[in-house]
Amino acid sequence: MGIWASMFAVMLTFMPSAQASSVSQASSPFSLTDDRGRRVVIDKAPQRIVTLLPSLGEIVCELQACERLVGVDRYSNWPERVKSLPQLGGIDDTQLESLVKLKPDLVLLARSSRVTQRLESMGITVVALEPQNQEDMRRVIQLIAGALHLPQPQERAQALWQSIQQKLDIAASRVPAKAKGMRIYFEAGSGYFAAGEASYIGETLKRLGLVNVVTPSMGAFPQVNPEFVVKANPQIIFMGERTVTDLNNRPGWQRIEAISQQRICAFTPAQSDIIVRSGPRMPEAADLMVACLKRMFPQ
Repeated sequence: MGIWASMFAVMLTFMPSAQASSVSQASSPFSLTDDRGRRVVIDKAPQRIVTLLPSLGEIVCELQACERLVGVDRYSNWPERVKSLPQLGGIDDTQLESLVKLKPDLVLLARSSRVTQRLESMGITVVALEPQNQEDMRRVIQLIAGALHLPQPQERAQALWQSIQQKLDIAASRVPAKAKGMRIYFEAGSGYFAAGEASYIGETLKRLGLVNVVTPSMGAFPQVNPEFVVKANPQIIFMGERTVTDLNNRPGWQRIEAISQQRICAFTPAQSDIIVRSGPRMPEAADLMVACLKRMFPQ
């Protein structure tokens, strides 16, 4: 299974909204409701944090608390300093014994993680957060800032979010005029899983002026029928480079305009890492998309 399919398994769970209670100062207990609907109280600033979802670790680091991380999942590879931390497996095969030996005072993980109840039974504080769209991401950044007991957490979170939005605006301003308004199909995982308009990837595509053939009513990351894509006839296709080699074997796909006109962006595994994560590197993902569009439509 390729990195797109592996990472896509992380993205398929849909979550309820979470709300954070207001706190008067960083030293006060911070209360939140996570994406399981569970209320979690964090009495003091955690100093030994484990993250089991790459985007969550990236948010911790962007909030200037990377030095508190003591362990990460196997897919975490940014920023550079996390590569030297113990890797503790994935959603389905977390190395529980190794994790417990790290003596974490906070574990941030996906709602779909299988070790949540075991960790809580050991008295370890667990917060499940799994952003699926940009509003989710804004909310998760705010919750993590509060959970870390940062000075002025909401201001710090808002500053990071505004920076992300400003960088996305800059990326959007660089999209070639010829590309705007074109129909796009974004294959996010093997088995014809697509990034729909309702996903954070789809929101970025819309921000760049592209028209997603996978409408919001179809869900964030639906599994589509190959015939649907043929009928939708996208003018641009984005996918992982390992999947591109399969295009010639897909019945009827040679009639798709994106393929006949060779308008296909094939992202490397390293680039895919950035694009499929609902974290603070969204602007970098947008830059990768824009770079490919500029190669398609040189000005």
